Amino acid sequence: MVTVEAAWQARLALEYTLQGGRTTLSGREHSGPLLVQKAFYPEGDAVCHSIIVHPPGGIAGGDALKLELDLREGTAALLTTPGAGKWYRSLGPRASLAQHFDIGRGAVLEWLPQPAIVFDAARAEIRTEIRLHEEALYMGWELTCMGRTASGERFSSGELRQRTEVWQQGRRLWCEYARLAGDDPMLASKAGLAACTVSATLIAAGRDIRQDLLAQCRAIAPEAGEHSGITVLPRVLLARYLGHSSEAAMHHFTALWSLLRPQLTGRTAVPPRIWAT
Repeated sequence: MVTVEAAWQARLALEYTLQGGRTTLSGREHSGPLLVQKAFYPEGDAVCHSIIVHPPGGIAGGDALKLELDLREGTAALLTTPGAGKWYRSLGPRASLAQHFDIGRGAVLEWLPQPAIVFDAARAEIRTEIRLHEEALYMGWELTCMGRTASGERFSSGELRQRTEVWQQGRRLWCEYARLAGDDPMLASKAGLAACTVSATLIAAGRDIRQDLLAQCRAIAPEAGEHSGITVLPRVLLARYLGHSSEAAMHHFTALWSLLRPQLTGRTAVPPRIWAT
């Protein structure tokens, strides 16, 4: 439990530019405990892999984090996190994470964080805004576990608010607003989480999805007892997952990403090395 006086205010802003065919992490600004490790190039110069690190290990009541990514024309960056994110319980103050991704002409951003765990009695708010320029592509996911289920904990109190918007050249392609409260009937409702503790959304935005690619994605089935679905809108693919295992959710979305990436970018899927540690 954390009081407002102990709260962290943190901001990390990263800029990627193309220099001689190499995507370079050319600019970084940070304040507070939100950092980026050195750039990695496991698949050559074209794609820069980065790991976002939050040293406190979790987000507590009153914390306010901001992540800003600016990908200039023609760049490609893949970002992930070193482990599961945690939203700690709060005595009352809300914790927040604001993410703003600006993806330049022909650039590709892959935002693939590891799952987040929302503790019982947490008060969390996540706002994500994705701005795509002409011919830009975004592929990203959010995986959320409500309660520390491995410890037998339920999400019986607290609140999670999520807001995601995707824009391309001034046109809103997709938006979603969600609010989940502890013991809310929506947690058990078939119209909500259907009594599942893990929910996840994958977004591929900026390109039209062919029907044959959609069929291939739908052919990737989740593990027994888990649920998934895929919807295609103009220039947007949405994949949903409901289940009880964050590892199973990660496995399912990794399989989808491994199929989508070559089709949409022409590059073979190369998982971040940190996932294997």
